[in-house]
Amino acid sequence: MTAALADNVRYLQARAERLCGDFEYYAANCLRIRPKAGGLVPFVLNVVQRAVHVRLEAQRKATGRVRALILKARQPGISTYVEGRYFHQVTQREGISAYILTHAQQATESIFGMAQRFHDHMPEPIKLATVAANAKELKFAGLDSGILVSTAGAKGAGRGGTVHLFHGSEVAHWPNASEHMAGVLQSVPDAPGSEVILESTANGVGGLFYDMCRAAKRGDSEYILIFVPWFEHDEYRADPPEGWHPPPEFRDYGEAHGLGLDRLYWAWRKNGELAQACAGSSDEICWLFRQEYPATSAEAFQVSDAESYIRAELVLKARKATCPDQSHLPLILGVDIARGGRDKTRIISRQGRAAAHLVNETIDSRDLMDVVGRIGRIMEMHKPDAVFVDGTGIGAGVYDRLRELRHRNVHLVTFGARATQHERYANKRAEIWANMAEWFADGGGADIPDDDEMQASICGPGYHFDSSSRLLLEPKDKIRERLGFSPDAGDALALTFAEPVRFATANRILPQRTNSRYDPHRWMQSHGRI
Repeated sequence: MTAALADNVRYLQARAERLCGDFEYYAANCLRIRPKAGGLVPFVLNVVQRAVHVRLEAQRKATGRVRALILKARQPGISTYVEGRYFHQVTQREGISAYILTHAQQATESIFGMAQRFHDHMPEPIKLATVAANAKELKFAGLDSGILVSTAGAKGAGRGGTVHLFHGSEVAHWPNASEHMAGVLQSVPDAPGSEVILESTANGVGGLFYDMCRAAKRGDSEYILIFVPWFEHDEYRADPPEGWHPPPEFRDYGEAHGLGLDRLYWAWRKNGELAQACAGSSDEICWLFRQEYPATSAEAFQVSDAESYIRAELVLKARKATCPDQSHLPLILGVDIARGGRDKTRIISRQGRAAAHLVNETIDSRDLMDVVGRIGRIMEMHKPDAVFVDGTGIGAGVYDRLRELRHRNVHLVTFGARATQHERYANKRAEIWANMAEWFADGGGADIPDDDEMQASICGPGYHFDSSSRLLLEPKDKIRERLGFSPDAGDALALTFAEPVRFATANRILPQRTNSRYDPHRWMQSHGRI
């Protein structure tokens, strides 16, 4: 064998190995897709597809399997990616069955059309013969491997046989979702090399996909949650006309997410289309845009046709902010007591512009004495200047017991009580949430943890005005019914704004001078603290 021939053999062997083991290389060299502009082009992964691929491969290498939930914006190419990923595997491995279940017949036909196109335009040297090629199945000769597609609807869909690779498309929009998943997941072996990928845009709150995403976010599941914001997709941009300036709400949105004018102009135009469907203004970001093109995973599910009292951009800005040291200001704790069911007691600290960094505790207990003991230990450790306890339900009992234990700086707050400014607020809860809203909006640089769950809680409550034009927040039971969770973190943080607070700890001394923007004396005066 000549040196040139040997080099060629080695090259072909290396290429074959790479085609087998490197999906991104395989896709670009062997698969063809139909882009939105028409025609056929090589399947080169876009930014979103590549980000998902990296996460899935990391999980596969770490666990030997893939179990993933992909929460997405509209049309970033996730279904195309998963279909290509599974086509690669069933044409490389023996005895592998891939099953795709979609939400609608049109989607089923579209996804199977991808698989058929992959096969039809495969380079001849590696193109496999089929033993089955019909409207819903491709099965390859010699490997006993194949792809089957079906539509969610009939309750038996997904049952029977062994499935090694399962792709659930638009799971949040499935009818009978729980029954489909119970059936098909029993068909997926708990074995190395098996994969379950469930992807969807959001479809409001509640339902199987919503519950699975929340469990994955909490770490209570073997599934990982993958979210890529809409503005990571290369196609979602448009050059604005000369002289165009974003409306104020879009300007704030752009600042919160670091978006350029091309992204903002695209979002403004898309929002204008969707605003017509929900009777909104093109200059204000409508709930449907946030659901279809979410910027955060929390935003995808928390929004609905009810307007949030506190805007998401204000909270996101606080998540990204870092304020100067606030230890010279009074330390306040807000304690929202669990009322039973799925509620949990939440304790959150605030010092000036910084909240939930020193104390951010969740107590999952129905034992009143256990709750009292844990609150007491937190108070002993941090020595707060004031503690405001929600007095609704068993909260009054927690307050009484803390006072019996000689915690003198504990104060009871009854959400339904008369507001101090009763001409503006229907009750105390509305008033303290208004105080918190001002804290987020007043430009002083609020600073909270970068946490989706906390943002969802703060942005959860809707609002309206009563017959006397006073602010009234959406009740917690209505929020729980609408969103599937109780805004415990939001209520706990709001409690820190219940009353003016002076220093209770003698050894704390305010500095004489500091940066004027964060001058503690000026801040306390402007907020009624002194």
